[in-house]
Amino acid sequence: MQTPWRTATVVACLVAGLELVVLVVLGAVLLADPVSRQVTKAAEQQVLRPVVARPTRKPIAGTPALARAATSVLVLNGNGRAGAAAIAAEQVRGIGYTIGGVGNAPRADFTRSLVMYRPGHEAEGKRLARDLRIKNVGPLDGIRTRELLGAHVAVVVGE
Repeated sequence: MQTPWRTATVVACLVAGLELVVLVVLGAVLLADPVSRQVTKAAEQQVLRPVVARPTRKPIAGTPALARAATSVLVLNGNGRAGAAAIAAEQVRGIGYTIGGVGNAPRADFTRSLVMYRPGHEAEGKRLARDLRIKNVGPLDGIRTRELLGAHVAVVVGE
């Protein structure tokens, strides 16, 4: 047999528990709508904000973008002596460059050797000229880009 105070305590606990459940449900219902609106608004702002393009990092001026082995070199004979381009090509290959082709220059009266580079490969041209101790370096002149056979730079062997 239960005593009246135990029954009253059990009833009071059940009423308090029921009140707690009602308060939690009401709080969730009342707070859920504003919170969900804020979350939705923040998500929409995140998704709809303008895309800002990040600038691509350019290599430091004067720093070759290609390694020597990845730099293709066209070696041209500009002095008219048979075998001059082949000898120079072996020297270029020995330094570590890839030979893209060997042939004759459009004319055979170059008094000095020179290095010419295609657009975007100035640093590679200057490095090759420094490696070969050639002082004349410049952009393509008298040779079209398609005549390079895919090479990045050209060496014209002079006297």
